[in-house]
Amino acid sequence: MENKIIITVGRQIGSGGLRIARMVAEKLGIEVYDRNLLMLAAKESGISQEILAGSDEKPARIGRFAKFLGIRSSIYTDAQMYSDSNMLSEDEVFALQSKVIKGIASKGSGVFVGRCADYVLRDCPELFSVFITADMQDRIARVSERENLTAEEAKKYIETGQKRRIEYYNYYTFKKWGDSASYDICLNSSRFGLEKTADLIIEMHNNRNI
Repeated sequence: MENKIIITVGRQIGSGGLRIARMVAEKLGIEVYDRNLLMLAAKESGISQEILAGSDEKPARIGRFAKFLGIRSSIYTDAQMYSDSNMLSEDEVFALQSKVIKGIASKGSGVFVGRCADYVLRDCPELFSVFITADMQDRIARVSERENLTAEEAKKYIETGQKRRIEYYNYYTFKKWGDSASYDICLNSSRFGLEKTADLIIEMHNNRNI
């Protein structure tokens, strides 16, 4: 496929990253993939979406190298591979989501939000990775409105969720979540607003050296 577009978006909670990703996808006329990856993974594997959601974007509780010792290969061929609690392990969910992400990217364009997609697609020549930040007061205001929380509750929500994202990303990628060295560009949506940030992503994507 000519002119394939592969953009990954990591984001701080409350930065508007998902809305920005959707704007980018709409402006480019391509699909955006976020939690719908769970639906696609469930459809492909025959495993219920509820089981996959139970371990979504959580760092594995089992050993780091378990995914290299059979999980990543066996999960693709055995949809009935469950842990003792009848739930998929976090490693298994990561492996299944990674397979879906790679499959989508191999066939066409897409904007992928979270789920370590920048690492999963690191060998894709079209990859353009983005990280979205925002000032804390803007993040608190956005989360407070979205989740109907007080400012104090929203701040706690952000801190708890961000800790989980950091652990998940760092565990599976061997990189540092939010570190500029981990991405092609980092943008602060508080400086530009959501739509302008989306426009900047497209502009920089179109002008990158490939």
